[in-house]
Amino acid sequence: MANPFHEKIYKLLRKVPKGRVTTYKALAEAAGTKAYRAVGQAMNKNPYGILNCKGENMVPCHRVVDSKCHLHGFAHGLKKKKELLEKEGIRIENNKIVDFEKILHKF
Repeated sequence: MANPFHEKIYKLLRKVPKGRVTTYKALAEAAGTKAYRAVGQAMNKNPYGILNCKGENMVPCHRVVDSKCHLHGFAHGLKKKKELLEKEGIRIENNKIVDFEKILHKF
């Protein structure tokens, strides 16, 4: 089991639906903190990732991008992150989300 902060972040991230993305900053703010890097650490330590967990417990950390809509950080590499997002219908060009504002999940 993850620490309480990580679990709080995972609970929030489970609310981001397929075909949408959020940012490290948005997750941190929704959790009531400015610890954006700590959110990144939670993503890196995610024991409930899409490649090793299914169903309602899955935490879709591949749906987290930086605030400038760039793909950033993923334990399985950016190529896999891009593949997962495109599979959900998200368009990506030059490692940037296309129509970012339209698919940005707001908490």
